[in-house]
Amino acid sequence: MARWGMVIDLDKCNGCQACEVACRSENNIAVGGPQAASEHRTISWMQVRAEVEGEWPDIRSRFVPQPCMHCDRPPCTLVCPVQATSIDREGIVNQIYARCIGCRYCANACPYTVKFFNWHKPDHPASTEPGLNPDVSVRPVGVIEKCTFCSHRLQKAREMARVETRPLREQDFTTACADSCPTGAIVFGNLDDPTHRVAELSRDPRAFRLQEGLGTEPKVYYLSRRD
Repeated sequence: MARWGMVIDLDKCNGCQACEVACRSENNIAVGGPQAASEHRTISWMQVRAEVEGEWPDIRSRFVPQPCMHCDRPPCTLVCPVQATSIDREGIVNQIYARCIGCRYCANACPYTVKFFNWHKPDHPASTEPGLNPDVSVRPVGVIEKCTFCSHRLQKAREMARVETRPLREQDFTTACADSCPTGAIVFGNLDDPTHRVAELSRDPRAFRLQEGLGTEPKVYYLSRRD
């Protein structure tokens, strides 16, 4: 059984935000516009956050891409009264939009602030509709949205492997953010398969996870910058 996870090398990330743009295009994420931005109601499943370390004048900045952590022990699943958010047997934390009632308990429980409430009805002009991904739903107003590790891509790869009567291979599938990263900073795969590169990188001496002390066991690892 797979346990899907991700490794992001902060030494390679240059903050270009290609991952953020690819995620937005792949998953039909609506653009909020100036009004939504002024109200802090924009949606971005993958966020590239800038952080500053040290004290002036000895400071260093770094970029930290942050998707959903897909925790092994996700607090968001414990508080949802209708089980709209749940973790599947392969470790992906799913969001069932048709079941979501918009109470936002899960967003409040998430310590990584990677869940977004859809405040406005998605506005996709007719000229952009042909560019929407038919494999991903367009969410209605009033639900929580989040990164899904591009599970629709994974499902396609599974179906192709089944048609060809072979096991799923590492090169069959990756997320949109990893696919678009020009520096190869993002690696996706099966954390429990030692032949997958992501499993090897997760054991690197530079590897760490955000807020590990909380006990949520995130499946997104980071590689710290080299001095």
